[in-house]
Amino acid sequence: MSRILVLLLMISTYALASETGHSETDIVQRTVNFLLFAGVVWYLVGEPAKNYFASRSQAIADELKKVQERLDESVALKKEALAKISDAEKFAEDLVVSSKKENKIINDHIMAQCETDLETLVKQGVISRNFAQRNMVQNVVENVLKEILAQSSNDFDKEAMANVILKKVA
Repeated sequence: MSRILVLLLMISTYALASETGHSETDIVQRTVNFLLFAGVVWYLVGEPAKNYFASRSQAIADELKKVQERLDESVALKKEALAKISDAEKFAEDLVVSSKKENKIINDHIMAQCETDLETLVKQGVISRNFAQRNMVQNVVENVLKEILAQSSNDFDKEAMANVILKKVA
């Protein structure tokens, strides 16, 4: 590259040698000077500019890659969340079904217990009624016997005893 630069400088020296006696335009010299200036600027600034733009392109590509990774991660998280939602809905449906079954079982158990309790209460009612009847009969008999014993001092016959018993029973 340095050989080309030296060659250009040598050619420009020859090409740009000024002739004072001519009154022609200097467009050729100006063009050559511009090209030389552009070449020198390109030589001095070209490599750093290429490196800057290459690093800038790489930074943009890296940033784009990071954004793509975050996008892929968010898509994966969304799929995972949707899967969890569907699992939760399935669990809710299973929970509803199982709670209905448990409700039926508990309801049947409570109804059976109520029927058992009702039968027990009916039996206790019958027993209480029988007990009350026996107590009543026993009280009537005691009262009749007391009256008989109280009247036994008087001549008490069978007809009188039957009348007393009939009065108490009625």
